[in-house]
Amino acid sequence: MSSPAEHVLVADIGGTNARFALADTSAATPLDPGSIGEYPVARFPSLADAAACYLQERGATARSGVFAVAGRVDGDEARITNHPWVISRSRTAAQLGMSRLHLINDFVAQAMSVALLRPADVVQIGGATWQPAAPSAPRNYCVIGPGTGLGVGGLLVRDGRCYPLATEGGHASFAPTTPEQIRILEILTQQFGRVSNERLICGPGLVNLHRTLSEIADLDPGQLQPPQVSERAAAGDPVALRAIEVFMDIFGAVAGDAVLVQGAWDGVFLTGGLVPRLLGPLQHSGFRSHFENKGRFTATLSQVPSLAIVHPCPGLLGAAAYALDLEQAPTGASA
Repeated sequence: MSSPAEHVLVADIGGTNARFALADTSAATPLDPGSIGEYPVARFPSLADAAACYLQERGATARSGVFAVAGRVDGDEARITNHPWVISRSRTAAQLGMSRLHLINDFVAQAMSVALLRPADVVQIGGATWQPAAPSAPRNYCVIGPGTGLGVGGLLVRDGRCYPLATEGGHASFAPTTPEQIRILEILTQQFGRVSNERLICGPGLVNLHRTLSEIADLDPGQLQPPQVSERAAAGDPVALRAIEVFMDIFGAVAGDAVLVQGAWDGVFLTGGLVPRLLGPLQHSGFRSHFENKGRFTATLSQVPSLAIVHPCPGLLGAAAYALDLEQAPTGASA
């Protein structure tokens, strides 16, 4: 970092943990990996208190910040979906002595991270290859990630600038493609009425799939959490193994649909809390075949790269990329 005045405080705020780091927008790779700190959000009454604690412990100052939050950003305010914090941008900036603070959705940050990803930060899924593009090259990317829910976003790169797309694509309707998936839809419809992709492709969705497949097999799985489904699969339980297989098949189909809807012909990036944990099964699953199985567009999808993000903190990386893009924007332009 060249000087304290150039520090930007970046954050990735979820329902359980708050991660902070310092970024230097004068550097080509702005995120300082040695500055990353993580705190349980339950420890602090507000985001400002958590950020102030981080800065104090680091002996750092920051005149501006970019905070990515797992919730909807509405003007000056953001609400964390799975935590009671209600965040005011203006009050938080004043408490931290910042002249500029940006609140962005967490999947805006995930999308922006693509601009700074390098080949070592991703694992290729399938045969289509990817390399970082020159900054001036136009690109359309999709980002999709199962965690507590299913996030979907996009990134347009035009004339060296990045334009992230915040969407609610995880709430698009589930479209089954096999008789087994049709039966799964029928069972889940009885419970939820309308079944979105998020009902299947996320942590709770994996539990929904396991429970539904157990019902089809006339078994009682009991009350499980997502890690327990994975543990049962690792132990060879056939229903748990099938739940993960179906999860990957549907994940691939949904990712392919997202590419079609967004025109993201330059690649789809897989992120979220479950991707690193299920990377092995993902690499050896039907994800890619279902991703490509799009009828008259199968040949087109076969050329679209799908990359699992393995960077340890893509949310912080994306917040740093957002800060860098703001600095590089022409006078009068907005992110």
